[in-house]
Amino acid sequence: MRTTTELSPSDLAVDRELADLAGSFRFLLDLTPVDLAEVRQQFEDDGKPPTFRYRELEDDPAIASRRLEEIRVGDVGDPTLASLLMAKHRELRLQLEMLESRGTDSFLALSIELYGTVSQSLLGTAQQILRDVPPPSLEEGPWLDAEAVCKAAQAELDRYRAFAPDLESHVEVREGSTGVMVSNGDVLIAPTCRVPVSRIEALLHHEVGTHVVTHVNGAHQPLHVLASGLAGHDETQEGLAVLAEHLVGGLTPARLRQLAARVVAAHLMVEGVPFTDVHATLVRDGIPHVQAFSTTVRAFRSGGLTKDAVYLRGLVELLDHLAAGGDLGTLLLGKMPLTAAPLVCDLHDRGLLHDPLLRPRYLDDPRARRRLEGLAEVQSPVQLIGEAA
Repeated sequence: MRTTTELSPSDLAVDRELADLAGSFRFLLDLTPVDLAEVRQQFEDDGKPPTFRYRELEDDPAIASRRLEEIRVGDVGDPTLASLLMAKHRELRLQLEMLESRGTDSFLALSIELYGTVSQSLLGTAQQILRDVPPPSLEEGPWLDAEAVCKAAQAELDRYRAFAPDLESHVEVREGSTGVMVSNGDVLIAPTCRVPVSRIEALLHHEVGTHVVTHVNGAHQPLHVLASGLAGHDETQEGLAVLAEHLVGGLTPARLRQLAARVVAAHLMVEGVPFTDVHATLVRDGIPHVQAFSTTVRAFRSGGLTKDAVYLRGLVELLDHLAAGGDLGTLLLGKMPLTAAPLVCDLHDRGLLHDPLLRPRYLDDPRARRRLEGLAEVQSPVQLIGEAA
């Protein structure tokens, strides 16, 4: 039985301050080069490691850091909420330090502190995928361009807007973004984006059905940090999004190999392997030349970013969670890491959090529900290939 209690106004005020600060900058967008087309052409011409250019920061990280230190997170009275908000406070401090260190030698150490590095177990899983899942013999096309992807994403948002008319998320084709990404609840599409027709449904469930849906659900909670995400949420978010791709039958061999390649690239980058050698290694592993370049860029951006390891790591951890009898229910309340789910569940059970406003559309598909039930028997991501029927 759920029992209702109330959080103090001062506790809620700390939550609002942290959420407002988290929403004041677009972290990943600020770490992503804006001249990808130019540097790719240069790399093809001379084979030398590229030098990246980044967008100007909208706000001074030093000013944001001072704002952060003024937030009295140590005064939060509710023990469960205090644990979550202190962790978020630490994460925001680290993100702001990374923005200040963008492109410097100190960036990589901060990245490892935030996202971790690649364990031998995860590396082994990635290498198994690249070894056991053969590259596709044909290109994945026909392709959708940025305008077509934008229309598809807008139509997907409109499907959810039927249940949440005040949904504020929007779609835009934006310079400086890569592929398709969600930032602060908005879907950003790079002008150079190309998506295979066969992958568009899975992509929409990844970006909109997971990242936008959990952002919207978090924004409708009394605790606003669930919209921007609790500390460490990226791993579970990306794992959940990749899982959604599988549930709609869209986790292709090429896509799984892409996620494995990201792990290998992150590992090699941390080990000090040069850009050109990382790219060459991925090409030898059967990754297409252009994709190998973008994967290597993602690992080396801003001075070395290990975030790309979280996609496969998050998927593996969710598969383990489901195999142990867990479910996905709490993870739909907002953006959170799997490790924080018991604390969030406690807040929900005490009546401090609402039920989700939106639920992923794939959960209404009988085929997706059957695949979800079958995941308890899956021991390796390789088993997800061929499970789409």
